[in-house]
Amino acid sequence: MRSNNSGEWTSTTLRVRYAETDQMGVVYYANYLVWFEVGRADLCRKLGFAYREMEREDGLYLIVAEARCRYKAPAHYDDEIEVRTRLRELRKRVLIFTYEIYRQPDEELLAEGETVHVITDRHGRPRALPEKYREIFDAHLEGRAENNV
Repeated sequence: MRSNNSGEWTSTTLRVRYAETDQMGVVYYANYLVWFEVGRADLCRKLGFAYREMEREDGLYLIVAEARCRYKAPAHYDDEIEVRTRLRELRKRVLIFTYEIYRQPDEELLAEGETVHVITDRHGRPRALPEKYREIFDAHLEGRAENNV
């Protein structure tokens, strides 16, 4: 088991779309989980691979086993937000990511959360993370990722 205490975050900037808000003009709560996914996919790309490659080439999937989000302040239509994502923990068959979402440019923390993912095959059976991905994630956890995320 490896844990990340180095604070290595990736950053993804988005703008809140009108369709993401409710009748009161506030971002609908479930969209924060969608933004976590955007940040997670972006983290993988910044580490040098696309999640799609893991599915196509290795037949592996990162199934969400648990998701948590704590809302701190509302986001509104046309706000620019920054999703900060990092891998917090790496186990043989589990990845844990943490997230923070900030409004820009004032840096107000809007939400923070975590997702726990089990690595499975196409049939939903748990599988170990292949060495090629383990090396990439280990480098990230150690703060020595090639792309300097």
